[in-house]
Amino acid sequence: MSLFAKLSSYDDRSARLAGIGLMLLSIFMFSFGDAMGKFIVATYSVGQLLWLRACAALLVLLPIVWQRRADFLHLERPWLQLLRVTLSTVEVAAFFLATVYLPLADVITYYLAGPIFVTAMSGLLGEHIGWRRWTAILVGFCGVLIALRPSAQTISWPAMIALGGSLSFAVLMLITRSLRATPDIVLATSQFGGTFILGLVLSPFGWVTPSAGSLVLFFTAGIISVAALLCVNRSLKLAPASVVVPYQYSMIVWAVIFGFVVFGDVPSWATIIGAAVIIAAGLYIFVREQQLGRMDSAINPPA
Repeated sequence: MSLFAKLSSYDDRSARLAGIGLMLLSIFMFSFGDAMGKFIVATYSVGQLLWLRACAALLVLLPIVWQRRADFLHLERPWLQLLRVTLSTVEVAAFFLATVYLPLADVITYYLAGPIFVTAMSGLLGEHIGWRRWTAILVGFCGVLIALRPSAQTISWPAMIALGGSLSFAVLMLITRSLRATPDIVLATSQFGGTFILGLVLSPFGWVTPSAGSLVLFFTAGIISVAALLCVNRSLKLAPASVVVPYQYSMIVWAVIFGFVVFGDVPSWATIIGAAVIIAAGLYIFVREQQLGRMDSAINPPA
């Protein structure tokens, strides 16, 4: 019996605890992979990172893809699937490009605003949003502004790239809402497939032949991203989203720790306060979504 099968056989309380544990583990792995990616792009291009990371991820997923190959034959709304893959590829590329120039905690802070952007766009697209959630949305945007510290001196292209990636991430989550019937393996594989193609196109520009040690780093980053994604999916199957999703905000804690230990980055007070405001607004929106019976605006870290 596999580990995941054993976890699925737990009673309700044990399953919830296992779900929380897997969510915390996945966020640690995502954060570790993000720090590893930032370390890699200090020497190699973002294109190389995307391509070699995706190669490793697709190799790991290949046995599952072969086993579930029938799921790939009949996709719902193929054009929407293509748009989703495009947005996923853009937001991952934007994330790692932003980390070349910004501290890891800053980039993560902008991405934590994703659920706030999702709720705001849902309202603009005609979904009813009450005054409480609109208030939380405005508060969350204030948190983004605090972290961004907008002025002629502080607004930079890397910050705009990170925000653009966060917005792409938000639209990606909205599209994923409407593709619920698509199996998880199809969604995950298509995301890595998108980064594989973009990386393949970009990697010849500024190519640096990786050493054996660097290849290990590239492939470790890919394997970690797959393992983290599988843990997130299993966590959401073991426990209700309302139980496990709030733990995903622990990502900012790991971003600060890895940023300081690995890169010597000390987050500014503006970043810390902005992140706190964004998290508070996001948690409030999440609670309201739960009360209204809609759990689709959960955070799903970039694959």
